[in-house]
Amino acid sequence: MQTVFSIAIDALAYGMALFIICIGLSLTMGLMRVVNLAHGAFAMIAGYIASYAVRDLGIGYVVAILLAIAGTVAISIPLERLLYRRIYGSPQLTQVLMTIGITFCVIGITNYFFGPTLKTIPLPAALSQPVDLGFRSVAAHRLFVMACGAVVALGLWFFIEKTAFGIRLRATVDNASISEALGIRTQAVYTISFAIAMGLAAFGGVVGAEFLPIEPYYALRYMVTFLVVVSVGGAGSIPGALIACLVLGAVDTTGRYLMPEFGNFFFYAAVIAIVWVFPRGLLGKAQ
Repeated sequence: MQTVFSIAIDALAYGMALFIICIGLSLTMGLMRVVNLAHGAFAMIAGYIASYAVRDLGIGYVVAILLAIAGTVAISIPLERLLYRRIYGSPQLTQVLMTIGITFCVIGITNYFFGPTLKTIPLPAALSQPVDLGFRSVAAHRLFVMACGAVVALGLWFFIEKTAFGIRLRATVDNASISEALGIRTQAVYTISFAIAMGLAAFGGVVGAEFLPIEPYYALRYMVTFLVVVSVGGAGSIPGALIACLVLGAVDTTGRYLMPEFGNFFFYAAVIAIVWVFPRGLLGKAQ
């Protein structure tokens, strides 16, 4: 029973960490129609900022998260204006080539300035200690990641579905020229949406560093994982991404607990099975 409980907690926390990172990629692919293979690079940048802030500057964990998000967004906005804006509406191969190039550039820069070693983000005492639930003890950080994932899911759903900006975003995606004619500043909508997606990647990169460690090849190491989650959930679908992360997180965690010698076999076997049954993803729509 103890093993089952541990697997469930780790699977849920891991799934939520994946969700926080991947939902930004799901939005850029599903709503903005951009295949951003550099998404993981922005999560990695945030991890480096947070690690440096906590370990070298002595800044508190929460402040370091905010600093990492702000720093990552500040880096992403000029890149959106100079590079990404030129590939909106371009063939997917063009988008892939540019964003994979950005990924390798970020890897080279981080490796040069910070070295090839793993970067840790020390947790505060409140998150590094177990929490007694009465019948079991759970690591506080696991509960923190779960709570963050739930807040991100609900907040993002409300923001896209129930706010004026969400309406403008969906209108811009459906027909940019008509939206422009109606007075919607489509370029500003894209910039804000891109910044939000990168901010989510940054947030997930920091809070999920216990599951996906920060190192120079982070962006490449987890690129396929992030793309798989978006494909399984359905690009642009918040509930789909959440379900995909929880299901795949449960499969991967259970496999690693019970049969670690199989590595990622069960994870990708589940991906194949789901995509075979749902070619557009669990809650994906025709583009």
